[in-house]
Amino acid sequence: MPRPPRHRRIAVITGTRAEYGLLRTTIRAVQRHPRLQLQLVATGMHLVRKFGSTVRQIEADGFRVAARVPMQRGTDDALDQAEGLARGVRGIARFLREARSDIVLVLGDRIEAMAGALAGVTTGRIVAHVHGGDVAPGDLDDALRHAITKLAHLHLPATRASMRRVVRMGERREHVFLVGAPGLDELASILRAHARAPQRSGHALIVHHPCGRSAKIEARVMRDLLASVERHGLRRLIVYPNSDRGHQGVIRAIRDHAARSRPGEVSVFRSLPRDEFVRCLSAADVLVGNSSSGIIEAPFVGTPSVNVGARQTGREPGGASVIHVDENSRSISAALARALRTRNRRPAHSVYGDGHAGRKIAEILASIEISEELRRKQIAWT
Repeated sequence: MPRPPRHRRIAVITGTRAEYGLLRTTIRAVQRHPRLQLQLVATGMHLVRKFGSTVRQIEADGFRVAARVPMQRGTDDALDQAEGLARGVRGIARFLREARSDIVLVLGDRIEAMAGALAGVTTGRIVAHVHGGDVAPGDLDDALRHAITKLAHLHLPATRASMRRVVRMGERREHVFLVGAPGLDELASILRAHARAPQRSGHALIVHHPCGRSAKIEARVMRDLLASVERHGLRRLIVYPNSDRGHQGVIRAIRDHAARSRPGEVSVFRSLPRDEFVRCLSAADVLVGNSSSGIIEAPFVGTPSVNVGARQTGREPGGASVIHVDENSRSISAALARALRTRNRRPAHSVYGDGHAGRKIAEILASIEISEELRRKQIAWT
């Protein structure tokens, strides 16, 4: 009798609270798949106290963390990012070799995903990339995202437009699979369990990240944003930014704003578990900032969003409730007034898929043939 094939080992790299929230259904689908073995690697912001040590959220969800790979130390300078990338490549590569991983799964456009992709390629693993082909400049986001696409063997884009971009970049069509955005997977069930209140809640959810500029500039933008929300009489639920360059300026503006506000007006969170974040998003009158959650998830749950600045420029909005504005008080205030007049309805469909991305990704990882043609990438020049 022939021996059954061994489980295919899937190393999933997660480096931030936000990206883990997007990947959670995929991680669970990999864990439950009969032909896959999950190897979860926590790195980046998950291991930094300054950003909430969110590796504990992963463990609280019942997942075993196979490896912890320190990267950034939490300082606000470009050298910490560069040295963190180097530490990440080294640590993840060592784990992949020792764990004999078959496929490395990364999502998005941050240095943690780049570290995973570089470690995977240089140790001879297949690299699978979720959310390739998107467009959003961020700090280094576009450059990192497209570089990861060129390193990856399997492509799992979220929209048809992103899929077309990946193919135009020279990736072979047979290795590109449209799966949708995994961030939508859990929203429907969470919303059913926590129905949206019909009346206004009187609060805004604020998630705003640095764009790689000086802390002084990032602090000024954040102060203008917070002051605009305050002028509209909204309570502020503020989530800490990511660790990109300039984050200390955003944090300083948050702390100063909270310190001078009246009790009960402001709540500040270093991080929010995914379920709690979705509940806050659903209950909020508006989401303000430059997070992709304002572009993808907010329209899905029916919450209008004010997208501030150029960080998400080019990313496809998930609905008409997304309002794009410049980084100044007047524009933000006008957009808030418009958003608060919006009658929100959950759209019938989304360009980001049907909410089953995690299951689709796990099935692709289990069924794809790992051939020499796949392993030895050839650019499909057109």
